[in-house]
Amino acid sequence: MTGASLSKWTLSYFAAALLSLLVAEALMAAGYGYPADGLRAPSTLAVVHLSAVGWLSLLMCGALFQFVPVLVNRPLAWAGLMLPALVFIVLGLVSLVSGFMAMDGLLETAAPLLPMGGLLLSAGFAMAVASIGLTLVRSRPLPIPSAFVATGLAGLIVAVALGLVFTQVLGGTLSAPVFAPIAAWGVPIHAAAGLGGWLAMCAVGVSYRLFPMFLLAPDPQGTGTRLAFLFAAAAVATAIVGGLAALFSGWPVPDVMRLAAVAAVGATVFYGRDVINFYRARRRRDLELNMKVAAIAFVSLAFAVLLPGALVALGRSETAVAACIYMAAFGWLSGLGLAKLYKIVPFMTWLECYGPVLGRAPTPRVQDLVREARAGPWFLLYFVSVWAGTVAMALGSATGFRIAAAGTFAATAAIAVYLVRARMLSDVDGSRRFPAGSLRPSLLYSLAPDGR
Repeated sequence: MTGASLSKWTLSYFAAALLSLLVAEALMAAGYGYPADGLRAPSTLAVVHLSAVGWLSLLMCGALFQFVPVLVNRPLAWAGLMLPALVFIVLGLVSLVSGFMAMDGLLETAAPLLPMGGLLLSAGFAMAVASIGLTLVRSRPLPIPSAFVATGLAGLIVAVALGLVFTQVLGGTLSAPVFAPIAAWGVPIHAAAGLGGWLAMCAVGVSYRLFPMFLLAPDPQGTGTRLAFLFAAAAVATAIVGGLAALFSGWPVPDVMRLAAVAAVGATVFYGRDVINFYRARRRRDLELNMKVAAIAFVSLAFAVLLPGALVALGRSETAVAACIYMAAFGWLSGLGLAKLYKIVPFMTWLECYGPVLGRAPTPRVQDLVREARAGPWFLLYFVSVWAGTVAMALGSATGFRIAAAGTFAATAAIAVYLVRARMLSDVDGSRRFPAGSLRPSLLYSLAPDGR
């Protein structure tokens, strides 16, 4: 990627995402939301949307703005939408979470916070989808990694559309009878479209490109990779199309979700096979910390797949759903996201600061921007805390979950500090930190001449 364009506002997306994650973890550590409250309690909804929209979705948007052009070897379309999309999403998230807190009695206001939040989020994500989606449309036929991302964007559109309906119904601005079934029974479809369709599909698609890049492994190919995509696309289509059909025809939506889950397990098997092959076929024999942490994240994905069956067998269906989502969201997606941030942030910083003087002045390596020995224990604490929180959730221990959430908060805060240090070149030796002609980085945006 030397000489590649840097996405100007990707780092701002990452910063807003990390802040959202820290707030969500702090609220969980304080006992706000599930398991102290119900799954559909306003407190739980506030924490869920801080995690899913504020953390994971902003993280994914920032990553896609940077890496979709790499996936398709084409400049990002309508790159000027990046900043307004971020502003609308952040404002919408603040309004949405404030609305849930008002429902919970923590805020007293007559402002229509939920409807405003839904509209702002819809506008922000529409801008992001327009930019990323047009880039993909102009690049057909799509390779498998890009096809995953395209399917993920379709999931995002459905999740946002359903979320908009929910906010308008709950806020009292929409009362047409046709929306009553969606408001009453559409939450599983909304969750499946967001977590499974948008976040999981895009995470898989991006990892199919980043893993070969960072491991120096062959690109994915073959029947197994195609089957991973087909099973995953079938799971998303079943959950969304089948779920909506069931919702309006009176069929049990949970039954449709179970069928989608079967296809998702098939996708996980083939995807896991490809990930293992990346590690086995790598030419970079010594694993960097980000790839070691990514391997732990995939162990969490395996736990998330196996855990529901064990809990359902014990007669704990609600606990099974909650524990599975928590492990998938925080063990796999968040763990993988933090791992990749630990590589992407120094990688982008190196390209920005040292790429222009490469070959003309002594420059550090990308790995010289980080201190893996110091950061490693914090990643370990993060995963141990997530796993402990999952166990506490499965056992119904609210106190145990709060203690575990405090561990994830402390670990995430420490990792964020190391990301800031990498971005500001704090760990680079003084003699090589700013060679003549190099750029001094900004914390929140890229200063590269070709940054978008």
